[in-house]
Amino acid sequence: MPGRHGSVPGLPAAAAPVRVPGRGRPGLIGRRDLVAALERAAEKRVTIVSAPAGSGKTSLLREWADRPRADRRVAFMSVRPNQRDAQLFWLALLEAVRAAAGTGGAAEPPPATPGFNGGAMTDRILSEATASGGTFFLVIDDLHELGSAEATEQLTALLTDLPRGVHAILATRHDPPLRLHRLRLAGELAELRAAQLRFTEAETREFLAACGVALPDRVAGMLHQRTEGWAAGLRLAVLSLAGHPDPERFVAEFSGSHRTVAEYLMAEMLERQPADVQRLLLRTSLLDRVNGELADLLTGATGSGSILLDLEDANAFVVSLDPGRTWFRYHRMFADLLRLELRRTFPEAVPELHRQAARWFADHAQAVDAVRHRQAAGDWAEAARLLTDHTVSLTLDGQAGTVVALLSDFPPRTGEECPELALVYANADLHQHRLEEARARLEIARSYAGTAPVGLRPRLRMAAASLELLLARLRGHFDDVFEQADALPSRVAGQSNTEVALASDLRALVLLNLGVTEAWSLRLADSERHLLEGAALARDIGRPYLEVACLAHLGFASGNRSFALVRQRCEQALALAARYGWEAEAVIAPAQASFAGTLICTGEFDRGERWLDRARRATRSGGEPGVRLLVRLVSAMLPAARGRHREALAELTAAEEVQAHMVGRHGLSSHVAAWTMAAQARLGMVGEARANLAALDDREAAAGEIRNAAAVIRLAERDPAGARRELRPVLADRAPVNSFLTPVEARLLDALACRDLGDGHAAGEAVEEALNLAEADRMILPFAMTGAWELLEPVPQRTSHAALVSDILDAVRGGAPGGPDRPAPGPAEELSPSELRILRYLPTNLTRPEFAAELSVSLNTVNTHVRRIYAKLGAGDRSAAVQRGRELRLLSNGGRA
Repeated sequence: MPGRHGSVPGLPAAAAPVRVPGRGRPGLIGRRDLVAALERAAEKRVTIVSAPAGSGKTSLLREWADRPRADRRVAFMSVRPNQRDAQLFWLALLEAVRAAAGTGGAAEPPPATPGFNGGAMTDRILSEATASGGTFFLVIDDLHELGSAEATEQLTALLTDLPRGVHAILATRHDPPLRLHRLRLAGELAELRAAQLRFTEAETREFLAACGVALPDRVAGMLHQRTEGWAAGLRLAVLSLAGHPDPERFVAEFSGSHRTVAEYLMAEMLERQPADVQRLLLRTSLLDRVNGELADLLTGATGSGSILLDLEDANAFVVSLDPGRTWFRYHRMFADLLRLELRRTFPEAVPELHRQAARWFADHAQAVDAVRHRQAAGDWAEAARLLTDHTVSLTLDGQAGTVVALLSDFPPRTGEECPELALVYANADLHQHRLEEARARLEIARSYAGTAPVGLRPRLRMAAASLELLLARLRGHFDDVFEQADALPSRVAGQSNTEVALASDLRALVLLNLGVTEAWSLRLADSERHLLEGAALARDIGRPYLEVACLAHLGFASGNRSFALVRQRCEQALALAARYGWEAEAVIAPAQASFAGTLICTGEFDRGERWLDRARRATRSGGEPGVRLLVRLVSAMLPAARGRHREALAELTAAEEVQAHMVGRHGLSSHVAAWTMAAQARLGMVGEARANLAALDDREAAAGEIRNAAAVIRLAERDPAGARRELRPVLADRAPVNSFLTPVEARLLDALACRDLGDGHAAGEAVEEALNLAEADRMILPFAMTGAWELLEPVPQRTSHAALVSDILDAVRGGAPGGPDRPAPGPAEELSPSELRILRYLPTNLTRPEFAAELSVSLNTVNTHVRRIYAKLGAGDRSAAVQRGRELRLLSNGGRA
């Protein structure tokens, strides 16, 4: 088929099946799934099998045709190479029809004559096909060899007017110029393409076994990747593998430059192309991907985009990479051949082609490709400058691993000749958490920035400043982060576009580092503000990785607001990370851990554990110590809630080890210390707990979390009165606390102490106070961790928290409140805390006046709140409001309410 350029001719027939040396039969396998796919396709009136040379089209047709079927006949013909005579084509097809119908000897084939009537011949073919009875298939292989416009026109007419019971299957290397749109619109046209003919990895292994070639699974998988499932490539590999002394080395080196493959591809593809197509293929082969504009640049011609489209349409080992078919790549083995041929025929052109490509990619803001081509051209200084300019932005785009790979491609001593690379090495060290190495590299970079050419100095200083900020955060040197953020250079007039872009990246990175540091320092309001600003800026400048990083920490920073807000922000971050395929990356671990923490705090232990496992996997290989400490703390919450205090203690000990490697003190460290002592006391390790408590200074010991731990120690020592004394500052709101879990926990410990003192009334009041504090966020964890849930049985008759009590008891008995994965939708308009308190009474038998008495408010206030609750929940009465409240997880589904 002539292409848009008239420049992509047909290609010779596919290779015959390979007979494996030393074996008595061809090394072929039955491709059952593919044959079944052809069987289904053949139910249509016309089926086209279109794929490149060596894809196994002929083998597929033969295997399908050889399947015994008494109810059908198959006329099989192959078009002769370069067939340009319509009469000879039709005579060959008529002969195949007669052979299939069993009438080949009954009539002499008509001779070729100068006055050929194509219409009459097609009528005769259809007449003889239908006369045989049953279903009849016309199978035409190598249709791309048909170069007769007359025959193509006649074939179109035949295919669009096939009688009932007659089907056609056409195999070709590229789509034939047949006008079959009517069949396509009518649903009577089926197509099998190259992607469907490729060998799967399992078929590759089966083929190797059939050929007597034994390879480890890993090596067989490598061969499949190198050949991309191309049947001819696999056959050619088998020819050399049979009896090879080192099959694994052969596979590792097998490529389009291998002699057998190169000879095949040269004969089948490259040498058959016109000079302009060969020039395009060779000069663009050094690219991993190419478009028309870039190909025009490298060839010095125009119209390259059309040629690339023609090549793909012709199945000429060219594959489009985007729906608009603007970017293309070559089959790996074909690209290997082209690069070998380029180096053989035009070696002097290769460096300049790489330079041209590098300039084009740099002009189009594709820094990675620009650096790679500068490296390939041997322009190491220019490659180093490009990489230094873009190392921060590439890292913010989540390409830290790419930066490391680019670094590895520089010669060993390049860093000494290009000192600006110290900045890139420092960046790579930071993202591999080699902090001491990064600090040493940054000293070199800082020194070089003072002596570098004047035009480079601003960029180097800004990049070094951003990396120093990140280093301080990763070391846990929180005070240093705040100091460096204040001292960062500001934008000045006259900056280049690169410097302006770097300044925006730097500003976004500063906001992230500030927000994270403030979060770990429990300056949550400041953290929330900076992270929101950083996420917005990242979105504006097109840095999705940085946006995800800001949002991933925002859930934790919202922890002083409400669990509902924490969940909402974590889910937003998780959804954005999933959109970019980063759901398993360390960048999203803070959101996974914070989300797991809220689930555990609200009693959804199993679901929380699933999200916690994701956070653990994301931080398994290390990472930021602040995040790892958060993951360890949440990991301790889960077994503590289930009464497995020894497991909790192990996680808390690991958290303390993380803290020991941080210069500053993480805001959660008081939780770690307090829960460590509480776990020790509950395990009977009172002496160890007492020693840890005594080791704290007065400021640390005054924290509410530590006061609670001291009360747990007192309870373990059977000193309930002493426990109550420890709790007084917390109960009176005089002790600093880091979480609203702490006041709930304090009241529950006070209740346990009152119980041990025999004061049941005081214990009940303390429990009711704890329920009041826990109600808004449906906190269950403190009741489970302290064991105070036992005080809830039986459920107090006059409590206004019957639904929450039911959830707590369900959770500790092994049932997650509301079901394992029930979604947590929010109402159209959120209920206020006062309205939530009223809502908790609706499932009870109390009347509205009794609500008012319980809450010490007026009846009018209760009525006003009830009306607002109905309106916000879209409910018309009390029963509907209760049902809607349960759907929204504002009320328990338990029957106790």
